[in-house]
Amino acid sequence: MEPSTYPGPDVRLARLASTVGLPAEWPPTGEYLDGLAERTGLRTHDLLLVADLPVPGTAWLFDESAGASSSLVRHSLALPAPARQVLRTRARSMTAPVGTLTPFRPRVHEHYPPGFGSLLLRMLALRNLNWSGTAKVMCLMSGVCKAASTIGAVGRGAKALDAEMLDGFAATLGVPVAVLAGLTGIRPSAESRALIPEVVDTAALVWEIRHLTQDQEGRLTGYAEVLNRE
Repeated sequence: MEPSTYPGPDVRLARLASTVGLPAEWPPTGEYLDGLAERTGLRTHDLLLVADLPVPGTAWLFDESAGASSSLVRHSLALPAPARQVLRTRARSMTAPVGTLTPFRPRVHEHYPPGFGSLLLRMLALRNLNWSGTAKVMCLMSGVCKAASTIGAVGRGAKALDAEMLDGFAATLGVPVAVLAGLTGIRPSAESRALIPEVVDTAALVWEIRHLTQDQEGRLTGYAEVLNRE
């Protein structure tokens, strides 16, 4: 079960640091956050959320009709390692046309109370994944298949963040479940396994396409299909 109390940002950041053997630092410097991101597998912007520090406005610019599609994720997971790297290189080379991205505006149901569930959903929102997108990607990447409404309930605190959901979020974010366990205080399940390279690479791809348009994501999916046929 999720702990009944949600600790302050200094404690949350210290918990993450402890999981990877770093000393706690508060307030954190940019250099410290970058180092912690490298050790944990989270992104520096994720850690800004953990620490209740401002995330740059450009991080919240999206085409909200885009985001990682099931087709793109499925193709990425099926590719051999060299082809996954080629796909990620193509993704990094793509830039959304000027004026096509707009600032993220949470809908009424996306305003969450403080808690670990809401923190994880905000991390996924940084990847341009809403409840439905998260549910689809999580199912493909982890085998933890839940309804979009269940994902939302975790964010609202109406459903406890448990060991199964922790596995799902860890895979979707591409970080070891031990990192999220250390952050949340939730004990991982005995069935938890280390993430396989296909999942880690695909999670990185999900991050890299967050600022692409729907049309660009579709073209990238087509490219992934070609790679799978080669």
